[in-house]
Amino acid sequence: QMQLIESGGGLVQAGGSLKLSCAASGRTVSTHTMGWFRQAPGKSREFVAAITKSGGTTYYADSVKGRFTISRDDAKNTVNLQMNSLKPEDTAVYYCAANRGVVFATPAYYDYWGQGTQVTVSS
Repeated sequence: QMQLIESGGGLVQAGGSLKLSCAASGRTVSTHTMGWFRQAPGKSREFVAAITKSGGTTYYADSVKGRFTISRDDAKNTVNLQMNSLKPEDTAVYYCAANRGVVFATPAYYDYWGQGTQVTVSS
C-alpha cells in the first residue's frame, strides 16, 4: 500500500503562486509514475501534470503548460507542484496520485490517491 498526503493548498489572488506537496509513504515515488489531477465542482477529474518513474520526463495539460512545474524529491519521497500565474479557472481540489504503470493522463490507471487539497483563486 502507498499513502499520499497533499498539502499547500489555500486561497490566493489571480496572478499569485502556490506550491503543493505530496508526501508518500509505504512505497517510493521513484518507482511510480506520479501525477497531479484536479476536480472543480460539477466537473470530472482532469489531468494536470505527471512525472515518469525515471524522473526524466514531465507532462502537462495544455491549460497549465508554462505556468505549473512538477518535480520530485526522492530523498524526501515527495512530489511537488509549483503553480505560478494562477487563474480563477485553476480553482479546484488538487489530488496527488501514483501509478505503477506508465500511462500518465488517465485517472483510472492510477493505483493510489491522496485525499486532495483545495486551491481557490480569487479574481
